[in-house]
Amino acid sequence: MSEHVCPLEYRYGRQEMESIFTESSRIRYQMRVEAALAQAHAALGEIPQADADEISRVAESDLVKLERIKEIEKLTNHDLMAMVKAMTEQCKGDAGKYVHLGATSNDIVDTATALQIRDALDLVAEDVDRFLLTLAKLAKRERDTLEIGRTHAQFAIPITYGFKIAGYIAELLRYRERINEIYPRAIAGKMAGAVGTGAALGPNFLKLQTIVMQNLEITYEPAATQVVGRDRYTELVCLMATLGTSLERYATEVRNLQRSEIGEVSEYFDAAHQVGSSTMAQKRNPINSENVCGLARILRGFVLPTFESQVLWHERDLSNSSAERFTLPHVFTLIDYMIVKMDKVFSGLDVHRDKMLRNIASAHGLIMAEPVMMALVGKGIGRQDAHEIVREASMVAEDKEIDLLETLWERDDVKKLISREELENVMDPANYTGGSKEIVDRMVAAVENALETEVE
Repeated sequence: MSEHVCPLEYRYGRQEMESIFTESSRIRYQMRVEAALAQAHAALGEIPQADADEISRVAESDLVKLERIKEIEKLTNHDLMAMVKAMTEQCKGDAGKYVHLGATSNDIVDTATALQIRDALDLVAEDVDRFLLTLAKLAKRERDTLEIGRTHAQFAIPITYGFKIAGYIAELLRYRERINEIYPRAIAGKMAGAVGTGAALGPNFLKLQTIVMQNLEITYEPAATQVVGRDRYTELVCLMATLGTSLERYATEVRNLQRSEIGEVSEYFDAAHQVGSSTMAQKRNPINSENVCGLARILRGFVLPTFESQVLWHERDLSNSSAERFTLPHVFTLIDYMIVKMDKVFSGLDVHRDKMLRNIASAHGLIMAEPVMMALVGKGIGRQDAHEIVREASMVAEDKEIDLLETLWERDDVKKLISREELENVMDPANYTGGSKEIVDRMVAAVENALETEVE
């Protein structure tokens, strides 16, 4: 058994996604395209149906061995032609002479890649839906959980934790739309020959291409060169990288809120067995969220070579080929793993409501400056005057380390406008979450509508 070099092979990837991009799988996808090509030729009366059926039989069997393909490739120095020869060897009768008839390598490679992309996107779409359901359940559960909103990493005004999660839901629903929209653009094959004219495929080339793609249930490049337009891959990889960046955003928030001095949420920790540090035995670290943040950086790293692979000489050169053997499998394996990892984090997230309330209390009322200002405006004074009154009182409260309520109540210009009871009510954080709860309800309902299921 050989050792692995890439961490995706032994640490990070999921078998469900990796199985789409293994070497053996790639060959099976390519043989499936060869079979579809043969069937299209037969449908147009260009080769015997029995021979097309024989090619399909070989493509769908385990007769073509990876080891044999590699033996042939050592002689031919051409991986696709090695596969074609290996298929030909296994065909009975005259069927072998019709394998790959009229096609160029990238007719097979790009079309097989489209099939891989389709299956990979299906997995990503399932991941997103599962994660959306997890977030909707969390948002609903924490709909009323008071928390301090923060801007510039400083206390701002009250929100609910469910409201924070509702923002993630809105973002992921947009990704759900984007993924659905990209299917026909990203999943396109070609059967158009050496430079896209289909000359070797004969006078029925356009019909043949349509039949092949209908058989495979994908679209095709309407005006190809030797390859499918790489703008399709660029859009796809950019979408996956953008999705990964959003996952990093959620993970970063978990990491920040798990800081010892904040402590409002934390990743699940198996206290009976899990080890946080090899030397600091007390540690409980947000390792899953940190993991996602690190992988997001790697994921974005595949954007640049994808852009560069879009620029090919004339009707095609080979500079994209080696790069794409890395980019697409790694991008899909990473994004799948990252979504599943974040779903795990939020499924088991510990929300420390008591610490959220303690943090609110530690603000000594300063987070309620805005509602006081608005209440004073409601009493008839100008907005700028109200702002200055509250600003001055806030500076005194912070300097003396006392509650804002007390410094406000020391001012005659406040006392003449509002009673202490009314001021206390205005400064109750629970009374100043705006539309947070309604927004949570709306986003939970949006998930229920999108997934056609009830969020419990």
